[in-house]
Amino acid sequence: MPSHRHPVRASAPDLPTSPVPTGTAPIGTAPAGGASPEEASTAAALAFHDLVHRRRDVRGEFTGAPIAAEVLTRVLAAAHAAPSVGLTQPWDFIRVTDERTRRAFHAHVQHERAVFAATLSGPRAERFARIRIDGVLSSSLSLVVTYDADRGGPVVLGRHAIADAGLYSVCLAVENLWLAATAAGLGVGWVSFYREEFVRELLGIPAGVRPVAWLCVGPVTHLETQPDLERAGWARRRPLADVVHEERWGGHVETTCSQSVARGSSPMVGADWHQPVPAAPSAIPTDQE
Repeated sequence: MPSHRHPVRASAPDLPTSPVPTGTAPIGTAPAGGASPEEASTAAALAFHDLVHRRRDVRGEFTGAPIAAEVLTRVLAAAHAAPSVGLTQPWDFIRVTDERTRRAFHAHVQHERAVFAATLSGPRAERFARIRIDGVLSSSLSLVVTYDADRGGPVVLGRHAIADAGLYSVCLAVENLWLAATAAGLGVGWVSFYREEFVRELLGIPAGVRPVAWLCVGPVTHLETQPDLERAGWARRRPLADVVHEERWGGHVETTCSQSVARGSSPMVGADWHQPVPAAPSAIPTDQE
């Protein structure tokens, strides 16, 4: 009899089984066109850093256009390739497209928005009123990432002293997913205005399995050059030098980190893999679907 944690799942014919993009050469090998291994490695590094800095937490830029099945598979394969404590891979991914489910979750998010808004006053409240917190209804679909602490147990190598190591592993999978989606020309928005119990009941998640991230995913009109919260005046990013310590907490360290990364297009991996993202306008999305 199957475990309640691992039910038998129906096949998904629209998701191809090939998990890895084709047509790419390993880093350090000479690509077509005669570039040296060193040039190839430099180009790959620049493309990766550009990708990291282009990634945004998307709210109001979703188009609602469908995601090609092979693109979604590659994004999920990147998430599934994340490192995990004890090689437990304690994550699962729930694809949510049902309109009723998404509307029920959106209503819950708006309730939690009101709960948070009630704790604010003055300029802070005015700023928050202009900030959009989700793209649940405007994105193409949602991916809910969960954490199963029992997977690989009862003894998990590397977790005996740090109980949250498995949870950290799931967060690494989320970051992999986010970067892969960005490389594919997709936007991702992590919604955090929800109660775990609500999502568990809404999606039939077993007791003991935690919903860690509700991610809105889909093609976008553009990616902003600045995070929404920075543009809205809610918060500002800290300089790298403010968060690097030498040997001990508070130890001063000199850093010479460039404030800019060479701009360029994301690496191409087949015509159906990369969708160029247009330049960003300056408007801040409001919290209206």
